[in-house]
Amino acid sequence: MFSRRIAGVSVLALATAAGAQEAQQQEGNAITLETFRVEGKKESATGPIEGYTAERSAAGTKTDTALIETPQAVSVVGREQMDAQQVQSVAEATRYTPGVRAGTFGADARNDWFLVRGFSAQESGYYLDGLQLFASSFATWRFEPFGLERIESVRGPSSVLYGGTNPGGLLNLVSKRPSAETLLHVEAGINEFGNGYGAVDAGGAIDSGEHFLYRVSALGRGGGTQVEHTNNDRLFLAPSITWKPGERTSLTLHGSVLLDRTKGQNFLPYVGTVVDAPYGRIPTDLFTSEPDLDHFKRDQLLAGYAFEHRFNDDWAVRQNLRYGHLEIDFQNYYGVGYAGDPAEAQLARGNFITVPKVDLFTVDTQVQARLETGPLRHRLLLGVDYKHYRIADEQGYEAGTPLDLLEPVYGSYAPPESRYTLNETAQNQLGVYLQDQIQFAKRFNLVLSGRHDWVGTDLENQLTPASSYDGSVKSFSGRAGLLYTFDSGVAPYVSYARSFNPVAGTTADGELFEPETGQQVEAGLKFQPEGLASTLGLSVFELRRQNFVTTDGAFNSLQIGEVRSRGVELELITSLLPGLDVLGAVSLYDLEITDGADFETGKTPVGSAEFMASLWLDYTFQEGTLAGFGAGAGVRATGRSFADRTNTLEVPGFTLVDLGLHYQRSHWRAAITVSNLLDDEYVSSCSSEAACFYGDQRRAALNVGYTF
Repeated sequence: MFSRRIAGVSVLALATAAGAQEAQQQEGNAITLETFRVEGKKESATGPIEGYTAERSAAGTKTDTALIETPQAVSVVGREQMDAQQVQSVAEATRYTPGVRAGTFGADARNDWFLVRGFSAQESGYYLDGLQLFASSFATWRFEPFGLERIESVRGPSSVLYGGTNPGGLLNLVSKRPSAETLLHVEAGINEFGNGYGAVDAGGAIDSGEHFLYRVSALGRGGGTQVEHTNNDRLFLAPSITWKPGERTSLTLHGSVLLDRTKGQNFLPYVGTVVDAPYGRIPTDLFTSEPDLDHFKRDQLLAGYAFEHRFNDDWAVRQNLRYGHLEIDFQNYYGVGYAGDPAEAQLARGNFITVPKVDLFTVDTQVQARLETGPLRHRLLLGVDYKHYRIADEQGYEAGTPLDLLEPVYGSYAPPESRYTLNETAQNQLGVYLQDQIQFAKRFNLVLSGRHDWVGTDLENQLTPASSYDGSVKSFSGRAGLLYTFDSGVAPYVSYARSFNPVAGTTADGELFEPETGQQVEAGLKFQPEGLASTLGLSVFELRRQNFVTTDGAFNSLQIGEVRSRGVELELITSLLPGLDVLGAVSLYDLEITDGADFETGKTPVGSAEFMASLWLDYTFQEGTLAGFGAGAGVRATGRSFADRTNTLEVPGFTLVDLGLHYQRSHWRAAITVSNLLDDEYVSSCSSEAACFYGDQRRAALNVGYTF
């Protein structure tokens, strides 16, 4: 007898049965064979994905729900896709995801910048295992993609489940967790900038009864980038252990440490990047800060647990808790436009420093119940979550010396002594939410959700105590969605949602930001044919966001009235043939400031593209002499955006080509990937006329891995 997994199916004892049948037929005797049931391996909403096509997710409902039954646009990037594209950041992993504009600040090694449905989402729309990694000022969190099982994009307002968050949507990162299956994988790689890494992923059962399981993921990276004097160095360690005293109870303790060491991003003028200056274009590899001064350090610690107990098949209780500590040390000489005539090629610079420290505590407690009332089948979710966020913020600025862009000469400078921000902000948010997923007539899925939040903010301004603030706000968020499933696998849906997002921070004048609010109406169509690893999603929406916060090129935050986002998104994920995976996505938007200053009303927000499209194909030979060899190719297109609030300075769109070759034999796997194969030089976006950002140049990388 043997057991073998074929395309996610567990086939038991088939070889023994087939052999016995053949022997009896040869002897002319009849035989009655035992019936063996072949079962598909059920995908977990937080577990691995076979291939590229996910079937389930918890991000849109906080329950283990099939995507075909979720009346909201949700996309999932799994481990296999991340490995095939050799992604080095969360932003890179979402390049082929509809509705998500990754890398809006170009080739920036500091942060995962991204827009969702046209709105900046990295501050309040960044989640890990369902708990928010809230950020403000320059205190931003990151997570290493090698430690992730999947990345989920939930588009549209989700405050009804998560509290204050970006109305455009969020990214939920799902970390690797222990399992009983023994795992030991090591890999190493290097790219053309000399940036190399080594990584290990190990896990399995500690005891024979599989009551204790463990997982450890670790990675070390170091080396250069496309910009001179700028390294991208990282150390990442994520251990976790699960205790399962019985089939119905589990407790997972998890933690991670992430240390980043790099430098700041170039802030370059529009003239000289997007359009020619009298001297031509600024080279993409030019370092415009000061090598001896500039540095960006992130020290990040996360620790917590995930507990679940199922009383029976109908009742369960869960609690997720995490504490995070973050310290940023960032000093930078950054460009603020030309010092005089652009023909003189003198870049004016500012001397900037920030050293924020953050403590973040979050806990989410849920009770889930299944029950029936007549013809209605309910999945009820009652939850209470709490978030405590504290930041000690310090920022300083002084005018710096100009830099000759044609013949740069670097000096030795000290960080600025003056401070324009020196405060401590504490925010406490308590939310109570109730959700009912109702199924009736076997085809209708109705989701009704409501939530109430209480938020208190205490701002202590040490520079101007009179500007200190201690106050509270409260808000209700709601959602209603209806989906109908046909036998063919087609499922149309409609939904309405409201969002709420308290903003921790102040304007340039020291005034506390008003809370953001948002409303969205969405209609869509999902198609998931039975028996095929394929899914098709189409969504049409109108989203309005009030009290929108943006920044200008001088690091000043601006809060405007209302921005409207209308759009259409299309997504296709399919395995057409054995070994052939296809990803396709199109996003079309109409972004408009509907309530703002007179000169910007009716305009498109700065740095927001209204068109994105992508296509990725990956084929692996299944048999013959080329078995195990495969190739992937992709194309990504992004439309134009604007560098100024009056929309007079256009930033052209761009189209990039990616390529990958991979070969797997026995325990070995080797891959070569090239992003931006044609080495196109482009500006990813501009946040002002003085702040434009070059995108990633061509980057070829080699990766070799061995799984024991």
